[in-house]
This record gives sequence, structure tokens and C-alpha cells, in this order.
Amino acid sequence: MKKVRTTNPELIKLIRFLKKQSRENKVNIWRDIAKDLAKPRRKRVAVNISRLNMHTEKNDMVAVPGKVLGAGNIDHPITVAALAFSERAKEKILAAKGKCLSFSGLIKRNPKGSNVKIIG
Repeated sequence: MKKVRTTNPELIKLIRFLKKQSRENKVNIWRDIAKDLAKPRRKRVAVNISRLNMHTEKNDMVAVPGKVLGAGNIDHPITVAALAFSERAKEKILAAKGKCLSFSGLIKRNPKGSNVKIIG
């Protein structure tokens, strides 16, 4: 049986970038996120805004190795980096004075990954 791998060139590039940053900065958080992103699509996480609201405090940084969905409400500003955002989720995060970033944007802001929570 043929082994199935990720064929999305942008996702492959992102996974390689995360692994490289993990080696260069000597931190494991980026490697863990890369490992989660390398999983099949059906095993990737989908996190609702309500779950982010439950597990975060004001001004937290969060990494979601999957998609952020718009179910629920958020009542404090957070910085979220994810593979994808639904339109409704992005609106709600921005309305709460939060930020939506890509993983490369999060790494530029915080290369050591300190105080970043992985939710998913």
C-alpha cells in the first residue's frame, strides 16, 4: 500500500520552516506544532472561540495546529496563530482587540516560543 503524505506545497514549506526554527532556537514548541501539522487532515484539530476563551487569560499567545472556528464568544484580547481561521472567528478575535497571525508571524514576534500555549 502506498504511503500517503501531505502534498500541499505551502504546508510542506511551513512544516520545514517550523522544524528549522526549532533547531535554530533550541526549543521544542515549533517541532511539536510541525508534528501536529504533518498529521492527516482528518486528524487536525478544529478549535472553537469558546474553547480559546475558556483556556486563556488576557493577552495570552496561543498556537492552534489546525483551524479556528467561530462558535462561542471571547471577552478578552489574545494573540492567535493558526493554520486557518474561519471568517466569523477572525471577526470575533479582532472585535475583542485580539490579533490573528500566521505561524511565521508568531515566530518573528516570539522566536523562543515563551508563554505560547498550544491548544488543540
